[in-house]
Amino acid sequence: MPGSLLWAVDVYGRVYSLSTAGQQWEHCRDAHLEFKRVTAVQQCCWSIACDHNIYLYVHASDVPIRYQEETYENQRWNPVDGFSDRLLPSDRWQWSDVTGLKHQPLGEFQLPSENWEWEADWYVDENFGGEPTEKGGWTYAIDFPATYTKDKKWNSCVRRRRWIRYRRYKAQDTWVKIPSEQTESLPDPFNDITCGGWEITEEPRGCLALWAVSLQGKVWFRCGINHHNPEGSVWEEVPVPGEVVQISCGPGDLVWAVLWEGHLLVREGIGRDCLKGSSWVTVESPSPGVGAVHVAVGVNVVWAVTKDHKVWFRRGVNSHNPCGSGWIGMVGEMVMINVGLNDQVWAIGFEDRAVYFRQGVTASELSGKAWKVVSVPRDSERSHSSASASSLQSAGCFFGGEVRLQSQASMLSDADPETERAGGEVVPTPEIGDAPKPRIPKVTSDSFISELVSDREGQISRRDVPPAGPSIPEEDHPEKEVEDRTSPAQVLSPSQSGGVDPQWSNVDLEEAQTHLTAGPGGDAAETSSLSSVATYNLALEEPYGPDEHPKWAWVSGGGCLVECHTQLHWFNSSASTALNSSMQAMSLSITPAQTAAWRKQIFEQLSERSKREMENFMHYEQAIEQSVWVKKGTMQWWRDWKPHKWLDVQFALEQFSGAEGNKDGILFIYYTFNVEKKYLHVFINEVTILVPVLNDSKHTFAIYTAERTKQRWPIRLAAATELEMHDWLALLSVSCCDSRGIQGTPSKQAIWSVTCKGDIFVSEPTKELEASPYPTPCDQMFWRQVGGHLRIIESNSLGVVWGIGYDHTAWVHTGGYGGGFFQGLASSTDNIYTQTDVKSVYIYENQRWNPVTGYTNRGLPTDRYMWSDASGLKECTKNNTKPPSPNWTWVSDWAIDYAVSGGTDREGWQYAADFPASYHGNKTLKDFVRRRRWARKCKLTTTGPWQEVPPIPLSDITILPCGPKSTVEQVPLWAISNKGDVLCRLGVTSLTPGVRAKFLIF
Repeated sequence: MPGSLLWAVDVYGRVYSLSTAGQQWEHCRDAHLEFKRVTAVQQCCWSIACDHNIYLYVHASDVPIRYQEETYENQRWNPVDGFSDRLLPSDRWQWSDVTGLKHQPLGEFQLPSENWEWEADWYVDENFGGEPTEKGGWTYAIDFPATYTKDKKWNSCVRRRRWIRYRRYKAQDTWVKIPSEQTESLPDPFNDITCGGWEITEEPRGCLALWAVSLQGKVWFRCGINHHNPEGSVWEEVPVPGEVVQISCGPGDLVWAVLWEGHLLVREGIGRDCLKGSSWVTVESPSPGVGAVHVAVGVNVVWAVTKDHKVWFRRGVNSHNPCGSGWIGMVGEMVMINVGLNDQVWAIGFEDRAVYFRQGVTASELSGKAWKVVSVPRDSERSHSSASASSLQSAGCFFGGEVRLQSQASMLSDADPETERAGGEVVPTPEIGDAPKPRIPKVTSDSFISELVSDREGQISRRDVPPAGPSIPEEDHPEKEVEDRTSPAQVLSPSQSGGVDPQWSNVDLEEAQTHLTAGPGGDAAETSSLSSVATYNLALEEPYGPDEHPKWAWVSGGGCLVECHTQLHWFNSSASTALNSSMQAMSLSITPAQTAAWRKQIFEQLSERSKREMENFMHYEQAIEQSVWVKKGTMQWWRDWKPHKWLDVQFALEQFSGAEGNKDGILFIYYTFNVEKKYLHVFINEVTILVPVLNDSKHTFAIYTAERTKQRWPIRLAAATELEMHDWLALLSVSCCDSRGIQGTPSKQAIWSVTCKGDIFVSEPTKELEASPYPTPCDQMFWRQVGGHLRIIESNSLGVVWGIGYDHTAWVHTGGYGGGFFQGLASSTDNIYTQTDVKSVYIYENQRWNPVTGYTNRGLPTDRYMWSDASGLKECTKNNTKPPSPNWTWVSDWAIDYAVSGGTDREGWQYAADFPASYHGNKTLKDFVRRRRWARKCKLTTTGPWQEVPPIPLSDITILPCGPKSTVEQVPLWAISNKGDVLCRLGVTSLTPGVRAKFLIF
């Protein structure tokens, strides 16, 4: 693999690489591809071609890329057959993975793409723990799963052996298209791409983070890229708060993106367990009123280019502060910029489209000192001086006619000035730099045409047979080269195009063909006007003139290692000294019949190429895609057996989709018990409810299934932060909905419920719930949470849903879905509003009568706590009593509550004979204990699909039930106010559930 390469794309879509030890651009030849952008690392290069597909170029190395596939063959012993393939129904698969949960027969292993090949057939691994086993490779155990040994014992009831097969990556040193069949939803065409992240993780080796931007402004992340899987596995969409136009990823955890309106986004939360991060943070554009168009990041630097082509440097950027602290304006005008290894910087100039290198970039001075242009020739330019022989040979093969050389002396002789003025122009020679141009000798009309065609053919042959370049495959025939490189826009004279670059002109093919085949007199053999002759001169394969430097469109230095003390040989071009000042010229004489045949052949090849390119895209929409992706994290799990305690575990969610689009997943919890690694697993389609359990000590949530509900044994997990808990809850909830085909807002027949803590849940019933012969048991119904907080809720089959909060405020459902911990999802944006609720927290002050001191806080040893809850079993003082959860905040101080059932005296006390008993507000001779209630209000602010219905506080509500096909236009809604009034609200319909109408009092 080359030690260090700088990659670039010119304006014609050709990719070049420049070695740090070389002095010329090497063309990455591919006759069928034109590229837009590239992003390189040391081991490979990614690119976007003009067909908007992504291609990969992996450098060849001495060590091939190999991957070991493995599967296990399992058997159980029975008294009749001995060890056989007949397993118990509760056993694992006969062919499975190491865990036994995944079915893996030998015939179902497929290559990830056509770029892989099998090295050999399956064979049995006869090594176990570094020691050889008996013939056959079997290992034995008492049961599945257990500890296996290589020796068979009397109680060995099961056995297994491992089968191995290797596959090798064969597509190296060539551009290969990244397959998209494994993608869950085929993204729209890609527009930008960036690669990095190799410094985030140490294992697996060669792990990379690849980000891409589509034409619709979406951001995609390529999962599973590592040394053993250079192509990655699947594209995963990363939600963004806007339309992204460009993105950049550094070697570490820096990822910046540019929005369409010019602001910048910074990705946070990128780490070893989450390469794609967790959230976005917005950073303003460097220049007020002028948006950014390009951004480039490294390890500790961020560079940006604004719409006015100004260059900016972001100071204070590092892993702990990825947003930085401020912008610094730099000298120069650029169209794009790129940061490579060691934070070295490359850019493309705005005026000259040349590649620039930032000098003076060191660890102590990351912004560098000055821009210096990279001035080295291309490999095609160096081959011009030695292209004569190859031009003649190629031209002879192409035209198939006589080829003869003009006299070299006549070509280098001085031309007649009159003839030069009469011709109107001098044909440029393929020279570079300041080499003098040879003057055209005085020749006849036919000789002049031959001379120009010789120049044209010589430049074609220079591309076909470069002396210093790599060998050309057999299929790269000169005819195919002309077919791929010659376009109608190139066959146009300067007088016709008005001096515009012919590569960017529109030409009608029929008119161009007529103009080429006949002159003003209608005889092609007598054509001698300079306008028709100049078509050969301008129809060049090499788009740059001899004195014109290449115009670049993109540069990538992610694989270019430049130390601060490195001396590069890129800034002093030696092209002019390498050329021989006395270049030999050639002349090619052809007949008019051969010229006409040559023109006809070119147009036929162009037509065939257009037809072939259209056929390649006919089946674009018929791609079948599947996806498998895994999200991992670290949490704590409550072990519900002795010793009961929280354990640090690895939490992983694996999601997959079949060919028919059905989705499912498995939840894994890996833990260690008695120095033995174990795990729990839950199928996503078996989860019935996810319940957040917030407290001051941990941010926990519980996962219920039908079986765990019966056992009263849910899976309890605790996240490090509340944000992380909400992210996991949202992800798990979406996965559960996807596995059941539930999307978007609840249906009109949905079943609504609230918990004792105010959380709102909804369940979608089966069709014809009451008439179903096998109704779903209540413990198997799936409940998904809806944002908001209510005390009671009512609904009917027309989709009218009302609720009442703890503060007696009425709320109506807006028809949306989301809010709460779903606020980060794209589906949780419509009809979502802020909701507040206020409730009171109560504690009780208890006292017992003493004959000496009267009522006192000193009770009997068997009494309840003197400050307790309503039951008296829990001690609750003013200092240690906290809001119900961290989402609540205090909004008042403790105060005596006089509104207690049974009444109170003036001080708020209630009396009774003993604890517990029936309390009353008047003291009698038999009352030996008393209590009074203290109240403190707390407030909760959340979001959900609810709108407030002012102004009457309500204590209860009910809605007239009706069938789904009911013709009731208005739904009567009855309620009771907190003062006891009976109310009825008219004008409520399914379209206007919260119509602004007054309650009628009855």
